[in-house]
Amino acid sequence: MAPSDRLVELLDPAVTAVLTVECQRGVVGPDSALPELAAEARDSGALGNVARLVGGAHEVGAAVLHAIAERRPDGLGANHNARLFRAAGRLPVQQLTGTPAVRLAEGIPLADGDLVVRRLHGLSPIAGTDVDALLRNLGCRTLIVTGVSANIAIPNAVFDAVNLGYQVVVPADAIAGVPREYTEAVVRHTLALVSTVSTTDDILACWKRQGRRAGKP
Repeated sequence: MAPSDRLVELLDPAVTAVLTVECQRGVVGPDSALPELAAEARDSGALGNVARLVGGAHEVGAAVLHAIAERRPDGLGANHNARLFRAAGRLPVQQLTGTPAVRLAEGIPLADGDLVVRRLHGLSPIAGTDVDALLRNLGCRTLIVTGVSANIAIPNAVFDAVNLGYQVVVPADAIAGVPREYTEAVVRHTLALVSTVSTTDDILACWKRQGRRAGKP
């Protein structure tokens, strides 16, 4: 089935950006601090689809932002007000500034024009970071949210983007969380209420269709 006209218009590359959330080696790579999540991101195909979407965005000229979570070696500025933060501080792999753990995961293309936004605190890749200002300066109206995890950071990003007035598209096959059934439930019962749920293939088909409109091969 071809993507709808509404989705095609929504995903105009001139006003669309792809946001990858915590697609970094220390989270979804082989030496992840969270091996269960990393395995799910890989085995579900989500990580591969993130790479496809980033590559597709590069081809059509849509903006790409990579949101990376990290912490200073001394922990200054990091949150300690939730069990998640305290548990993360005890993990054998730390997302320390300047280490391989906070580099973009292998397989996800990084272009010179991509923007990398790093945060030292909180749960959101948007609130309290430069993402909103950068998107507005780029003229972005539609944000495609990808990455991990569907348990926390992805819903947080979607809610923040919606509250800031963006149209949000969630490719359900380019996000991951644990267990997989939870991700499916979050998409169906929460994210679908506030965003346009789509697929990687449909988004790429939209961009291909727009290329044909513009006379591109």
